[in-house]
Amino acid sequence: MSAVSDRLPTFPWDKLTPFKATAAAHPDGIVDLSVGTPVDPVPELIQKALVAAADSPGYPTVWGTPELRDAITGWVERRLGARGVTHRHVLPIVGSKELVAWLPTQLGLGPGDRVAHPRLAYPTYEVGARLARAEYEVYDDPTELDPEGLKLLWLNSPSNPTGKVLSQAELTRIVAWAREHGVLLFSDECYLELGWEAEPVSVLHPDVNGGSYEGIVAVHSLSKRSNLAGYRAAFLAGDPAVLAPLLEIRKHGGMMTSAPTQAAVIAALGDDDHVRVQRERYAARRALLREALLAHGFRIEHSEASLYLWATRGESCWDTVAHLAERGILVAPGDFYGPAGAQFVRVALTATDERVRAAVDRLSK
Repeated sequence: MSAVSDRLPTFPWDKLTPFKATAAAHPDGIVDLSVGTPVDPVPELIQKALVAAADSPGYPTVWGTPELRDAITGWVERRLGARGVTHRHVLPIVGSKELVAWLPTQLGLGPGDRVAHPRLAYPTYEVGARLARAEYEVYDDPTELDPEGLKLLWLNSPSNPTGKVLSQAELTRIVAWAREHGVLLFSDECYLELGWEAEPVSVLHPDVNGGSYEGIVAVHSLSKRSNLAGYRAAFLAGDPAVLAPLLEIRKHGGMMTSAPTQAAVIAALGDDDHVRVQRERYAARRALLREALLAHGFRIEHSEASLYLWATRGESCWDTVAHLAERGILVAPGDFYGPAGAQFVRVALTATDERVRAAVDRLSK
């Protein structure tokens, strides 16, 4: 086992332990704005769907029920503007993180193959390449990469951690480049429904892909938009030539979403109202935290979408983490997401209204 674990970096969140202890010692308790885990209730209609499907003694299927696939295809067309999406174009997954971590392995990548991801990025993109023993590299503009041996290109818009959004024109240019060079493109769009100062666009939109899904797959999650992080519910949509072999591999591996969760996803994708309510919660928290951080001397970059504020005081991110921990506020250091984040911190909007108000009060002193 050590041969596998030795390929991996130190789990970054372990480094926050002493700062979490400092923040927790605050007389009014910790305000945890670090991990970004949802704290609001699962919408009632989703809970009811889960309970109604609780008597599920048989094995679920990896591809999901026809009703689940109908829900996914319907949502992709309604919400993302995709056209001509069939069951062959979609695949349920057990949360998006497992897909990111195991995709290079499931694609058959290995030594000599290259995986590329944004310079500031979710660390699991690199972990996935390491697990497959593939090479990994970062980019500012993916079209400046050497396409030779580049087997997998990750996009992430809106970005975790920065909240940056790629424009429709940028996406169109990148999709065209990837196709020209035969590079498989996976677009992580898990924060797409959380645009604030920009309207995120999917690679599945015909104005981006020209009406073809060849060589492109989008990754979507219900963790943040529906508060379902605990359900492990996500899906892929895109090129059937990519999804069909992934489906076969995942069948052999037993990578199946539970039957009650599938029922919950159907309910979640069929209702837009709870998403609007949750967006309003996050928008209000974002406005309060943003104003408080700016007044405290921070500069905020990008952050036009997603669940985070990408903030800096022009110092080491760890000095900023310590500064805020002394005030009972825990945030994520920017270097978790790459060396380019060394002077930034990621501030999550995922705390209760009461805890956000506590953070705002502490930042004002």
